[in-house]
Amino acid sequence: MTCNVMEIRFDGKRALVTGAGKGIGRAVAVALDKGGAQVVALSRTGEDLEALKKECSDITTVVVDLLDWDGTEVALAGVGPVDLLVNNAGVADNQPFLEVTRTAWDRTFDTNVKAVFHVSQLVARGMRDKGSGGAIVNVSSVASQRALQNHTAYCSSKGALDMLTKVMALELAPYKIRVNSVHPTVVMTPMGRKEWSDPSRAAVLQTRIPMGRFVEEEEVVNCILFLLSNASEMVHGAQLTIDGGLLVN
Repeated sequence: MTCNVMEIRFDGKRALVTGAGKGIGRAVAVALDKGGAQVVALSRTGEDLEALKKECSDITTVVVDLLDWDGTEVALAGVGPVDLLVNNAGVADNQPFLEVTRTAWDRTFDTNVKAVFHVSQLVARGMRDKGSGGAIVNVSSVASQRALQNHTAYCSSKGALDMLTKVMALELAPYKIRVNSVHPTVVMTPMGRKEWSDPSRAAVLQTRIPMGRFVEEEEVVNCILFLLSNASEMVHGAQLTIDGGLLVN
């Protein structure tokens, strides 16, 4: 399967991407940079950002742990006005319901919900004060709408993220700030390919996907770019599912 990243121009726009060190976040940061945006890439892992900087020298990298509330505020204070925000940072601590620990639950919600709220609030205030609006895309999952075995904390956090996205869309619309979310199933990032490398295990889920395969990284990136762009000016509060039909089966 070959899929190319769409060429959409974002000249004159400043974009902030969280979880930009690996996977979808990294790919989005690279695509936005190639599209002319001034990209600020956030990650808690300095080595990943160093590698990103080597590939895209114009990208501004910021090492910050989004679970550090005060540290995040300090880091974003130096970023400047943001026009485009992609909340991609997330974790998955997969445990059976009866074995979920408080630590796993708190870490999952702190990263997948609380950090999104905090970053979005800080960025949206800047968008409001600037007066020119903006676009925010939250990276959710089909797990917000379909219960998955051993994914108690993850499914619950993504369900909470979906409602956060809706409330943000409702309250930020008067400031011309669009808010949407994307909902992929398994994505073939390097980590995804490794985790689902067992053909027999992968087949169990793929047989439930009408299109018969998992999602390529570029397919998620393309959807995010569309939602950030002027081509989706009247798309607001939408949940864009990227699952090959999994949720209709």
